[in-house]
Amino acid sequence: MPLAKRQTPPASSSSSSLSSSSSSSSSSSGIDSQRRALPIFQARGALLGQLRSLESAILIGETGSGKTTQIPQYLYEGGIGRQGIVAVTQPRRVAAISLASRVADEKKTELGKLVGYSVRFEELCSEETKIKFLTDGMLLREALGDPLLHKYSVVVLDEAHERSLPTEVLFGVAKGAQRRRKEAGKAPLKVIVMSATMDVDLFSQYFNGAPVLYLEGRQHPIQIFYAKQPQSDYLQAALVTIFQIHQEAPASQDILVFLTGQEEIEAMTKTCRDIAKHLPDGTPQMVAMPLYASLPYSQQMRVFQAAPKGYRKVILSTNIAETSITIPGIKYVVDTGMVKAKRYTPESGLEVLAVQRISKAQAWQRAGRAGREDSGLCYRLYTEEEFEKFEKMTVPEIQRCNLASVVLHLLALRVPNVLTFDFMSKPSPEALQSAAEHLVLLGAVDRKDEQLLLTPLGRKMAAFPLEPKFAKTLLTAPRFHCTEEALTVVSLLSVDSVLHNPPSRREEAQAARRKFLSSEGDLLTLLNVYRAFKSVSGNREWCKENFVNSRNMMLVSDVRAQLRDICIKLSVPLESCRSDTSALRRCLAHSLFLQSAELQPDGSYAASEARQPAAIHPSSALFHSRPACLVYTELLHTSKCYMRGLCPVDPEWLFDAAPEYFRRRLRAPKS
Repeated sequence: MPLAKRQTPPASSSSSSLSSSSSSSSSSSGIDSQRRALPIFQARGALLGQLRSLESAILIGETGSGKTTQIPQYLYEGGIGRQGIVAVTQPRRVAAISLASRVADEKKTELGKLVGYSVRFEELCSEETKIKFLTDGMLLREALGDPLLHKYSVVVLDEAHERSLPTEVLFGVAKGAQRRRKEAGKAPLKVIVMSATMDVDLFSQYFNGAPVLYLEGRQHPIQIFYAKQPQSDYLQAALVTIFQIHQEAPASQDILVFLTGQEEIEAMTKTCRDIAKHLPDGTPQMVAMPLYASLPYSQQMRVFQAAPKGYRKVILSTNIAETSITIPGIKYVVDTGMVKAKRYTPESGLEVLAVQRISKAQAWQRAGRAGREDSGLCYRLYTEEEFEKFEKMTVPEIQRCNLASVVLHLLALRVPNVLTFDFMSKPSPEALQSAAEHLVLLGAVDRKDEQLLLTPLGRKMAAFPLEPKFAKTLLTAPRFHCTEEALTVVSLLSVDSVLHNPPSRREEAQAARRKFLSSEGDLLTLLNVYRAFKSVSGNREWCKENFVNSRNMMLVSDVRAQLRDICIKLSVPLESCRSDTSALRRCLAHSLFLQSAELQPDGSYAASEARQPAAIHPSSALFHSRPACLVYTELLHTSKCYMRGLCPVDPEWLFDAAPEYFRRRLRAPKS
């Protein structure tokens, strides 16, 4: 792949007294040599002195400074907030788990005792836990039952620049809890916002002028190479670049490649392994490893282990590896410049998952992965001219997503007026109104005198760690006597694909899958796969023969068990419709009616209220059929708009689910 100019990453602001002050020998006596070697150690004394006196602080720590693992320990060791728990939030579960494990090792304690973690569908904590790593979504869920976050004395909001949906709400919740605890004369709540890069002024102003503290990091020089001309196929360009590096660089230098999703990563992993088998003698051996959010913990941890002598690690990752976690041995970064993200248009009610360009801030974060341990190189598979056109910062998720889950959680938190909630970056009033309308249609919310009130159904929906539509699926299921089947389908939709599609064996995979195919669509096909998996007790050989991802299937079983427990707590009847699959389809029609599509005379579909032209995805069980009406779980935009996760439904079921909504659609002029 032709490469051009070099560039050096912009230096972050790091002039601060924190970078030069040293800690006293007495306070450092319990810190081992590995922790002492981190740049943040020199600032320990000054940092603790500042944090002790501050209510809120914005901490900017350069990549490699050690802030994420050390700050929670410094707070605990310095006695700050000892009366409660130090919470450290992360946008992703892999970071929360791996960081908790690392800190537990450093504190020489068993994970789950002094140091614990809590992520969606998994928790390892105890009465002894004083340092707790959580995904921001989990702390937000805890706030539903305890809006003042009483058990926590310090909340560290890490990787704040990512601006994920739960993080955005958490900023307001933490700030509100801090203020209300102060007004009530309760134990204070300290809030520390941390990041490697962010809009410092915005964060400081939001937290009432909180001071900004800078830490020097250990960022080594990085050479940046750009493509000489735009690349029409970033996957092919990535593959060529990987093997160029592999044939020229010493085996001890590993490669990190940024791709957009599980399917892409699994396919590229297989291709790399196949090509590596046929390289000339004298070329290093290659270990290609996938890394994405739904990969089981044990598989994710493999990327942190050193490759055998004479082997090179090539890690193929989503943007999960952009921040928080440091993968040892990375010398080269290959940046495709792409990411998979949601885009929502409130006017049309259309939410699409699309592969799109990253921001400049993301590009520098990715490049920084090459300079964590030594000087590195970053190959950008786009031209410098293209890079200059990237957005400066990533648009906060709250300004580009359907806000139904946000509004539901805010109402469950008893926020008096959702429209005036203290968001750092306010979403548009149209987006909030659209979300409120969405929840009214689902029966989760009532409007009374311009006020939004949570219905009993809505309060139950908020108890599930699910999108509102899927919580509605489970709560509607008893009406159709299909709760057990609904639990299975929703669990299958809560993890990445359980079906494995290796590019080199596509026909084999399709042949093996025919025995599970249902004429009633993808969701019923998935149900068939799960039932077959359970009938062989999750046999790994069976999974291999049928191209089923056994790791993801085990995760589905865990998720299902936890969702079932929530149903039991809410007294939801657990019944099975057994072979009456129409009952399950009726249930899905009642919860997914906002994502319905009608067949048009030209053979295409009009999806959602906006009548967006859409097609059935080629991987769908319904690809060769044309049901008159269907519901879908996801829209994916590539060369055109595709519907995935399909289930054919009767138009009468949809009308029964939301009569007024469909009357309005019938009255609306067709474009």
